[in-house]
This record gives sequence, C-alpha cells and structure tokens, in this order.
Amino acid sequence: MAPTFNPRADSFVGSLSDDYVLVEKFCLGNYKFSHGDVIVFRSPHNHKEKHVKRIIGSPVDWIGTHSSYDVVKVLDGHCWVEGDNPSSSMESRTYGPIPLGLVQGRITHIVWPPQRLGAVKRNIYADRLSSS
Repeated sequence: MAPTFNPRADSFVGSLSDDYVLVEKFCLGNYKFSHGDVIVFRSPHNHKEKHVKRIIGSPVDWIGTHSSYDVVKVLDGHCWVEGDNPSSSMESRTYGPIPLGLVQGRITHIVWPPQRLGAVKRNIYADRLSSS
C-alpha cells in the first residue's frame, strides 16, 4: 500500500520506518464501509495471510477495470479492493471481489512513527464507478 503506508519501504532503514496503524473494528457489526476506506482482510486464497487494500467498490457497484476496459459488478456481500500502487499489488484485479466476511477492520490512523501520526486519507476513485 505504498505510498500510503511505509513510504520508505525500499530504503535500508529497516523496521524503524514501518508504519503502525490503528484498526477500527466497530465497522464490522453491520459491515459499514465506504468507498476509499482502507481495510485489513484475510486473503481469499490463504486465510493465514492478511492484506491491506483500499475499497474501490461496494456491494452492487459496477467497477471499470484498468487492464481490460471491462466493467465488473460487485456481488452483494462483497467489496472490490485495490492497492495504491497497482503495478505491484495483489488485489481484486487478481482474485476478484472480496467477501465482507474476510474483512478484519478499517485502518483509520497511523500511530507510529511520530512524524507520520495522523488520520488515513480516504481516496475515492469516482471515475472507476459506473452506473451501468
């Protein structure tokens, strides 16, 4: 999810540059997520792995894909997620919509390191949504 998290991950500074985040879980009660939210979810292929991605599409949205110019409908009970660095990201373009039951929480703030302390920005990609 660089550059949103760990923007200096390619440097040799080591783990001191890693971002620590606050994960809010109250959103799980009724699956209250919005476009642009950054979520933590279990991988649909390996439930031991956790991934961090941004919600691009909510249930029943139509999403325009970058690579094939197709439009995909997000099924009810699922969301479409993508990373902020699409050239090196495993996401819904790879494994399809994510079942909301795999979502572990929403990342709301960076809490470490101190110079990066603050709320996580919700980037909304309205140009990717279609009314088809």
